[in-house]
Amino acid sequence: MGLLITYIILAVYSIALLLIFFYSLAQLNLLVNYLGNKRQNETAPKFNLLDPKEIPHVTIQLPVYNEEYVMDRLLENIAKIEYPKSKLEIQVLDDSTDDTVIDTAKHVKKLQETGLDITHIRRENRQGFKAGALKEGLEIAKGEFIAIFDADFLPDGDWLKKTVVYFKDPEIGVVQTRWGHINRDYSTLTRIQAFALDAHFTLEQVGRNSKGHFINFNGTAGIWRKECILDAGNWEGDTLTEDLDLSYRAQLKDWKFKYLEDVETPAELPVVISAARSQQFRWNKGGAENFRKTVWSVLSAKNISFKTKFHGVMHLLNSSMFLCVFLVSLLSIPAMYIKALFPHLDWVFSVLSFFVLSTIILFVCYWFTYKSIQGSGFDNFVDYIKIFFTFFSVALGFSLHNSIAVLEGHMGKRSEFVRTPKFNLNNITDSWKGNKYLAKKLSPNMILEAVLMLYFLFGMYSAIPLNDFGLFPFHFMLFLGFGFVFTKSLTARA
Repeated sequence: MGLLITYIILAVYSIALLLIFFYSLAQLNLLVNYLGNKRQNETAPKFNLLDPKEIPHVTIQLPVYNEEYVMDRLLENIAKIEYPKSKLEIQVLDDSTDDTVIDTAKHVKKLQETGLDITHIRRENRQGFKAGALKEGLEIAKGEFIAIFDADFLPDGDWLKKTVVYFKDPEIGVVQTRWGHINRDYSTLTRIQAFALDAHFTLEQVGRNSKGHFINFNGTAGIWRKECILDAGNWEGDTLTEDLDLSYRAQLKDWKFKYLEDVETPAELPVVISAARSQQFRWNKGGAENFRKTVWSVLSAKNISFKTKFHGVMHLLNSSMFLCVFLVSLLSIPAMYIKALFPHLDWVFSVLSFFVLSTIILFVCYWFTYKSIQGSGFDNFVDYIKIFFTFFSVALGFSLHNSIAVLEGHMGKRSEFVRTPKFNLNNITDSWKGNKYLAKKLSPNMILEAVLMLYFLFGMYSAIPLNDFGLFPFHFMLFLGFGFVFTKSLTARA
């Protein structure tokens, strides 16, 4: 029985490592695409906005829910959008259940008095959550094109002029812009979130889009052709990432997406770990739900290439990598003891050591995306090394939390759409502690994260009697990662 358990552990460990390696190879291919991208935006057909006949009618949708701290900022910013008032409509899709409804109504009325076509739209219930609000607003939207901004996004005044022009091409269904971060340097937590998102918005979005592979509308800071939304089957609220769901349905119907790396839309990052937890849970569970819902449609599609299918499957499996990482982490300590107890299996561990290449590949890929935004040079490279290993450690610390989300998604367990609390914090001196939307209860996962912190401390200790220090750096990062997530969750509460 002991030998059987040994083989099961090694099999699961090896499969998880292999899947992580495939993911890193996909990232490497995206890096090649990214570096070879010959920015074609300048040669793409564009509307001439100097010709009144070519200026399309646009509806901006602002889906909001209990946004006391950022609502005024959002409305004031959106009112500054530079676009002919006769061709612009703004819908405030307000599902709020608190006193912000009254203040928002007053603010909207003031903006209406300036001549802005802005409406405050309320629903009787939150059916379908954000997707339901967007769908209901779409039914009465005047615009041919629908721009969407979450409450914490602050587009520049010329944002529409830079994006809507690309819809001159009738095959374009979506134009997506890159997220910026107004509070990147607020804390270690915001810096690592910015680091991860920058990689997505450079390496992944450009790498896929430049070769015609499927990308996703990111839920905000993008603009849809109304016809594309309707043709793809409209918004659906059966997953927690309605943006990814509609994106794939649209691209399976041959709509093209255009990604603009050079157009940055600033936004706020969660500054408290409970807020980051809720956002991570929604994104990762939603990713798994969309894999379950969409993967067969991708694999069986006759209108896309094998390579697009491969990248599509890996894209839909993105969040599932956390489960693979968690399994590798959990089984790495038993693997150390198996290696010591069964010398005849040394060859297995020699083969498995090859998969350290996955980390090296990701290190290289993320460096190119980091320097595209932060710049190159020795000092920046040193900073990059620090942030990469900090990010890597904290990502490991989130692996239990995110694995639970992924498993729920794959098993089809339904859960409510939990919004991410906004803060309106820009400086380190600003405090988040008065935010009334923060979760007051501790996450039950915290106890397990504390146990795992000690478990990987034991892993580091085990290296001494076993005289095997190969996994010591990995266990050290796991110890730091789970320690960071546990202590921040324990201390950072309202």
